[in-house]
Amino acid sequence: MEIVEGIHQVDGVNANVYVVVEGKQVTLIDTGMPGNSGKILNYVGTIGLQASDVSQIVLTHHHIDHVGSVYELKKATNAKIAVHEEDADFVAGKKAAPKNKNILIRALSSVFKIKPVEVDTRLKEGDRVGRLIVVHTPGHTPGSICLHDVQNKVLFVGDALRYAGGKLEGPNERFTPDMSLANQSIQKIAKLDFDLMLSGHGDPLRPDAAKHVREFSASRT
Repeated sequence: MEIVEGIHQVDGVNANVYVVVEGKQVTLIDTGMPGNSGKILNYVGTIGLQASDVSQIVLTHHHIDHVGSVYELKKATNAKIAVHEEDADFVAGKKAAPKNKNILIRALSSVFKIKPVEVDTRLKEGDRVGRLIVVHTPGHTPGSICLHDVQNKVLFVGDALRYAGGKLEGPNERFTPDMSLANQSIQKIAKLDFDLMLSGHGDPLRPDAAKHVREFSASRT
């Protein structure tokens, strides 16, 4: 579905995948679980664009439900892969991802094998991907990022926050090794200016999303 002009969400891929359209250039934010590349590219086709129009794939962090289809999408589109420098070696297969204490995550990792993919751009705080500005928000993973569309007052938060069932929440503690750092990242997010928040799971939060995040952040201190 198109959430606002030029920003679309692909459903049914186990973590939200966003399609950001700037003219004829397409940026994908996250890739869902393995096996979803066809569904994502089919959606790109429904909005009048082609696989070759996908020029960038930005990963908010290295967890399987966000990077699972990156290898297939890279192969189909030849897009550049961008991820924060702290998570890049996990995506590229140069480092083994830290073993999660959660049994479910360990089981998923044993069943679904992620194919490593070369990272073209190792992102840092303040870098730009098209009109999106990188905001480093570690805690959920070392290289977790948000992407701030200042022009349209939209913030993509990955798993740093979640809005579902009318409730705003922080990252799932079972999958977040450093909750103290994650809470600091929420405080950082609360200082940004955005009207629409789009998370890796759950629903869009709007209007006045920043106001809700500020109130949520204050309640956790």
